[in-house]
Amino acid sequence: MWAELLPVGRSAASGGYRRFAWNAADAECRAWFAQQARDRGLAYELDRNGNQWAWLGDPEAGGAVVTGSHLDSVPDGGAFDGPLGVVSSFAALDELRARNSRFSRPLAVVNFGDEEGARFGVACIGSRLSAGVLGREAAYELRDADGVRLPDAMERAGQDPTAIGADGERLARIGAFVELHVEQGRHLAEDRPVGVASAIWPHGRWRFDFHGEANHAGTTRIEDRRDPMLTYATTVLAARKKARLAGALATFGKVAVEPNGTNAIASLVRGWLDSRAADEATLTELVAEIEHAAAERGGRDGVRVELTRESYTPVVDFDGPLRDRLAARLGGAPVLPTGAGHDAGILASAVPTAMLFVRNPSGVSHSPAEHAETADCLAGVAALADVLEDLACQ
Repeated sequence: MWAELLPVGRSAASGGYRRFAWNAADAECRAWFAQQARDRGLAYELDRNGNQWAWLGDPEAGGAVVTGSHLDSVPDGGAFDGPLGVVSSFAALDELRARNSRFSRPLAVVNFGDEEGARFGVACIGSRLSAGVLGREAAYELRDADGVRLPDAMERAGQDPTAIGADGERLARIGAFVELHVEQGRHLAEDRPVGVASAIWPHGRWRFDFHGEANHAGTTRIEDRRDPMLTYATTVLAARKKARLAGALATFGKVAVEPNGTNAIASLVRGWLDSRAADEATLTELVAEIEHAAAERGGRDGVRVELTRESYTPVVDFDGPLRDRLAARLGGAPVLPTGAGHDAGILASAVPTAMLFVRNPSGVSHSPAEHAETADCLAGVAALADVLEDLACQ
């Protein structure tokens, strides 16, 4: 399975992956998932929001145990973030069948659509829609960098966009959701190959619009300029300093410039801030401080600053009894928090949810250098199989 997925959507230039929602690589990944379901005699289902399901047993019976993750990527992302969870889910099911395990509850493997938000700017769109966190009207307003609307992209890919929306009836059938994911840090580096998640830090995405004045780079005096690039650059530095002082995280990783000419002073700079912290109060204060720093510098530069919050996820504490049950089943596996968002975090408000992390020796993620050792990946499959057996089998 791993070998089949490796070339899909991979850039020859960077070695990273460009599997974005509803593009050709995404379609190939979706076809792969459907084939895996058919190969195992599982009932394949595509829900109203474009999430894929592979069912063993009757979905209508209720109390189902669901596992899975996502197959899309960030721009030039790594091979493990997302796909490891989906591949491991199918492999864990194969392991349980090899053990002749007797299933007492329905079991499903899921591939949530557009988890990374690389194309439309909002993470976990598939699970957000299902959980009702993202409404249909707001989803219809989402556009990619080329101006393509989300519903139009879905329709071109063969998905009916008129059906998207909250899917409470489906979520009510789920008794537990367990997502396996490569660790996106190094907490497990010197410990065990598999850990259990305790919580997800609150996090969000904010768009800063720096409005200046376009002018000639060669004829406009320094003192006459209203250059938004200066305000943007100062804000990036301020974000880094304030995050360090707060023990939090702040990253400007995406920027758009207009008119984007080498010999032109920009009229507009858009920068997207990703910020995360251990608690919501710290995160709120941090973003407010960054906004203040931007406005203060903008006042000196003659630049108007606008801030728009594009997405926000509050702190997620995973289901305590389920978390403790998993850790105990895995022989006292380490329990650790994460600063990364996941579909499991979105579903946690509606479904008892837990996560397993597979050790990442370098801690690198969202990069072609992302890696996990084969032995650790196999340990993850065994751990997931043990957990699913405990939850879904007699």
